[in-house]
Amino acid sequence: MNWEQWRPFYLRIVREMGYSVEKDREASHLLRALLLESDEYILREELSAVIGKKAYVFGAGPSLEVALKEFDFLDGTLIAADGATSALLEKGIAPDVIVTDLDGRVPDLKIANEGGAFMVIHAHGDNVNKLKAYVQLFSRILGTCQTEPLDIVYNFGGFTDGDRAAFLAEALGAREITLVGFDFGETVGKWSKPFLKDHSPAWESKRKKFAFARELLEWLEKNGRARLVYASP
Repeated sequence: MNWEQWRPFYLRIVREMGYSVEKDREASHLLRALLLESDEYILREELSAVIGKKAYVFGAGPSLEVALKEFDFLDGTLIAADGATSALLEKGIAPDVIVTDLDGRVPDLKIANEGGAFMVIHAHGDNVNKLKAYVQLFSRILGTCQTEPLDIVYNFGGFTDGDRAAFLAEALGAREITLVGFDFGETVGKWSKPFLKDHSPAWESKRKKFAFARELLEWLEKNGRARLVYASP
């Protein structure tokens, strides 16, 4: 999904979610400055070399817990969407790539990064303070945004960490993407937010995000080059 394809989705999301295009744009420029300052950024070609033809994208839905017990994931690139990183680490599984807006458990993200995971850090208007506080903690970072892409800050499409990870995988060469822990139901997985102690009922904004994520993944399934598969424990 290029910028022109993403733009109509984005403008509708901004309108329905009450976001600010200007704040999103400011966040993308901030992330670019932080990456240049730390000199820990990578380019899309470097991350493309990491992502194989088969990829597993892990969301933080409640079904993730069962899937991690039932399946092994030895034949593809492992891409964790933010909080799903914590669930993988609990099972002794090391992700290859983490897609995050820094909303998950930062200590777990740091552990995985130090263990070799590449970071895909996303900028938007609501995580400016987290960008300032945490970007400097990580290495091997690809920057992404939801407004117009910049030279070292990319926009592959997608809205939530989970569907954005699928769009990333497709753009960087994966041709079979298995989605694990993508539930889109009335329950939020306990790994989604650091303050959650257990699976919890979805709040209104989360339900809206689930709906957009499902719609975007349906678009990717119809228009992308990769085959999308949902793991069903």
